Amino acid sequence: MEFFKSVTGKVVSGLVALGVIAAGISWWQMDPDTRQMLLTGTGRILAWFGIMLAFPWASFAIISRVAKLDSNLAGGILVGTYTVLETVLLALLFHFHLPGATAWTFLLLGGLVAAVYNLLICDWIAEKV
Repeated sequence: MEFFKSVTGKVVSGLVALGVIAAGISWWQMDPDTRQMLLTGTGRILAWFGIMLAFPWASFAIISRVAKLDSNLAGGILVGTYTVLETVLLALLFHFHLPGATAWTFLLLGGLVAAVYNLLICDWIAEKV
């Protein structure tokens, strides 16, 4: 069993090293406009992710009021509203310019991540109050 663990570890390490080298060469060969576009997009996504993570915590008072209503519908509407607002913010950060299916897929994936996060965090906060 140790033999397979060591072989698997070496193969995985080699694949990771190969990926890092390929990414480095690709970055080096990339034209400056494409490199800037990737950096800008990454910064926008990280900013959105930070806002998305902090938003339920910043609205603790609203969540506690809705939790006192003891209504699943009210909680669902709150989570849905948060998710829609955060998804629209993500689209706004990219100036609502979604050129193809890949961009729409990633926008919807971001909305799904926001929905799951909002559901879990709002539920946890509601249980604590």
